[in-house]
Amino acid sequence: MHPAQILVLGFGGLILLGTFLFMLPIATYEEGRGLNFIDALFEATSAVCVTGLAVVDTGTTFTLFGEIVLLSLIQVGGWGFMTTGIFMFIILGKKIGLKERLLLQDSLNVFSIAGVVTLVKRIILITFIVELIGATVLAIRWSFEMPVRKAIYYGIFHSISAFNNAGFGLEPDNLSKWVGDPTVNLAITSLFITGGIGFTVILDIWAKRSFRKLSLHSKIALLMSLFLNIIGFLMILLSEYSNSATIANLSFEDKLWASYFQGVVTRTAGFNTIDIGAMNLSSLVFMMALMFIGASSGSTGGGIKVTTFAIITLAFWAVVTNRDNVNLFKRRIPWELVNKSLSIVVAAIFFIFLIFFLLTITEKADMSKLLFETISAFGTVGLSANFTPELSPFGRILITIMMFIGRLGPLTMAFALLNPKKEAKVKYAEEKILIG
Repeated sequence: MHPAQILVLGFGGLILLGTFLFMLPIATYEEGRGLNFIDALFEATSAVCVTGLAVVDTGTTFTLFGEIVLLSLIQVGGWGFMTTGIFMFIILGKKIGLKERLLLQDSLNVFSIAGVVTLVKRIILITFIVELIGATVLAIRWSFEMPVRKAIYYGIFHSISAFNNAGFGLEPDNLSKWVGDPTVNLAITSLFITGGIGFTVILDIWAKRSFRKLSLHSKIALLMSLFLNIIGFLMILLSEYSNSATIANLSFEDKLWASYFQGVVTRTAGFNTIDIGAMNLSSLVFMMALMFIGASSGSTGGGIKVTTFAIITLAFWAVVTNRDNVNLFKRRIPWELVNKSLSIVVAAIFFIFLIFFLLTITEKADMSKLLFETISAFGTVGLSANFTPELSPFGRILITIMMFIGRLGPLTMAFALLNPKKEAKVKYAEEKILIG
């Protein structure tokens, strides 16, 4: 089997396990029954694919058992199927062979199999450390307004959800009641930004501790993330400043916090501190663009990835300036990566258009809401214009498929479906065609 097919089956197995657990009566507060199959499948897919879209309210629907299942799926989904599998191998003391290392290389999207097992150990360690710090800060903050035990649980839940870019919250309005709270805003955004830049970048920063010495991948990931976060913050602030349904009635300081939070969360996690459904259309369109770009490669986020977007932009600039190479920071990016980046974008557009087209048939809603929902699912962002619970059963299945494609990556999904063979040894004569 192609590695992509194994990853698809692995994630699919986790989702089916989560679906079964959510269907158990013990998982929900409603006596004698759990979620129905479609809702359970949707919630399990959203958790494993660390998306955050939900057709039921998390805090009032799931029991403690259900919420623990949800957190477990988020954690495993954030690590990835193969990372979790290798972690279990390490715990059980089993030998990790070449096949597992190759699969892990494909799952983590790294260049070689050298040191992949060590990388897994460091990923697990980083995850526990960052989530523990985040949970501690949030628990201390929330202990001032709720019982200590509940504050600790809230801290743990939201820390895991944030670092893995899932966006699930325990309050019906997510984090809206803390729209102007500096501690909650900084803690949550720090968690999902850290999870969104990728484990390889985190380890590179720890090892080099100098921007000049960082790898080209790390430099691009950091600069693009910073640029998109700043642009997102400014655009939300300007677009929503006079919108009385979102931030117009807030104090200036709270306006800044709300714009910052919603501007940076769009590319990674599905938390919200303002009503997404009440935002201006211009804001939603810009958020769609950020969701499409997504987080960094090798992170817990989705989208086409910031490095892919950077390579496409640089390639465009090389073409219009009539240059033979794509260069950045005195390094040349191979055209093989440019071609792969183009393939990712084309595959992403194809899948998004297909699901969006089918939603226009199954759902009776504005095109903007349908497209926003589709791109949010693809980017595994989890933001919704208050439309997810209104999806029909067919619509929920379509968004479930979109979340699955978004988490695995459009190119991985294409590989799994097509199972491409190796390049033929025969090359045909070249002939040019007119383009543009």
